[in-house]
Amino acid sequence: MEMKHTRIADDPDDPADLLPNESVLSLDGYLEMQAAVGDRTRFEIVYRLAHAGDMTPTELNEAIEIDDSTLHYHFNKLRDVGLVEKRVRTERDSDGLYAYYSATVLGEVILEHGVEELLHREWDFSEAYDSST
Repeated sequence: MEMKHTRIADDPDDPADLLPNESVLSLDGYLEMQAAVGDRTRFEIVYRLAHAGDMTPTELNEAIEIDDSTLHYHFNKLRDVGLVEKRVRTERDSDGLYAYYSATVLGEVILEHGVEELLHREWDFSEAYDSST
């Protein structure tokens, strides 16, 4: 198993100094994102949106089986930190108007280079140290 370690030359004393001067977010902003996706339900919401594409609250509600008010609570948390976005379709159809949620670019990145990467590394670790082979 090859582990990729990267280090920044001259590691700063203050972790906030790891960010470029023109950073999109502050260190606290990035940590808030990490904390938000650290909740099982919110992780699953972002995961499903990143992998399945746009979904309505009804579709997500059916997929993860939580009540509507709890789902909207989690949507609001994820929207506040910029991991998901809400769009409302303006044209009416036979079912009326729909709100759609999707993962933002930051939502997709935090999955790919955060929790999902750790989960994939677990497979690598298990295969590298499997004593049954």
